[in-house]
Amino acid sequence: MTQTNTMGWDIGGAHVKAAVINPAGDVIAVYQQPCPLWKGLDQLRNAVTLILQEASASQYQQAMTMTGELVDLFEDREDGVKQIIDTMTTLLPQTRCLLFAGLAGFIAAEQVNAGDYQAIASANWLASASFAAQKVGNGLFVDIGSTTTDILLLHDGNVLAQGYTDYQRLISQELIYTGIIRTAVMAVAPTARDQDQEIGLMAEYFATMADVYRVTGELNELHDQTETADGAGKTITASARRLSRMIGSDFFPEELPRWRQFADAIRTQQLQKIQRGCEYRINKVDFSKNNPLIGAGVGRFLVKQIAQSLYYPYLDFADLFPETTHQTGLTTADCAPAVAVACLARELF
Repeated sequence: MTQTNTMGWDIGGAHVKAAVINPAGDVIAVYQQPCPLWKGLDQLRNAVTLILQEASASQYQQAMTMTGELVDLFEDREDGVKQIIDTMTTLLPQTRCLLFAGLAGFIAAEQVNAGDYQAIASANWLASASFAAQKVGNGLFVDIGSTTTDILLLHDGNVLAQGYTDYQRLISQELIYTGIIRTAVMAVAPTARDQDQEIGLMAEYFATMADVYRVTGELNELHDQTETADGAGKTITASARRLSRMIGSDFFPEELPRWRQFADAIRTQQLQKIQRGCEYRINKVDFSKNNPLIGAGVGRFLVKQIAQSLYYPYLDFADLFPETTHQTGLTTADCAPAVAVACLARELF
């Protein structure tokens, strides 16, 4: 077993997340930096450099997973995997670096070839779910992030995944493309209730779900590192104004309660969509009422509500570790794939 720290990386299309695990397996730090990768590889270089500087990671062993290969900067997913690996290996300290290749396990960076790219692409969900399965045994793992939601059945310490690629997982409903920060409001609800009537929403990028959860009072501002739809501020008033545009209205400060109700109506529809996905997976197996829903990601407060609605126990991913809050203000559950890939790789160094 390694006698140095292990650093896990989750390279997304909008954020880079990292976690540092000490030789005893304790999480000692988690990090997140915005990384709009579609704008260019310089975004990745800048985000990773900032994290490395903050972590003082010169001697750490490295492990990596990714989803950023999906952005339209790259010709296809394989091109994205190759370019991300090439970029990361030039940035990371010259210590051993392992790539998470899903069902194939870990591959040393210098041994990765083109035949491995499909296994490496968008496998971060399996790292998180596999770690949770090892710790919990049975349950439903639900990671609600800024952009997507993963829903995985865990049974006897294994992940019962019906799909593997994003395409397959969208079909199986193990991947629901909705999150609590970056998702456009127009992608969540075609209509909503406003002033006791149903109204159609404009198919315009006027507001995001970060606006919804800011107005409902549930958004942790540390989690929102994305530009707003109109480039304006991140205040409750600014968010309510953006939401008002979704139904062609002007915003007046005295009407803030109206927009709180409107935000709650949008929230309800997103929650219902995710809950239907959870029920769909649970109904596929003989799922005990003693099995927990394990919540991860910045939107896991919704997982807790779903667990209560369906009468299952709730277990927070952060509760799998003795320490949950770090100097950055983030928790292990906020950066679950980065934490998981570091923990899974630690024994291999």
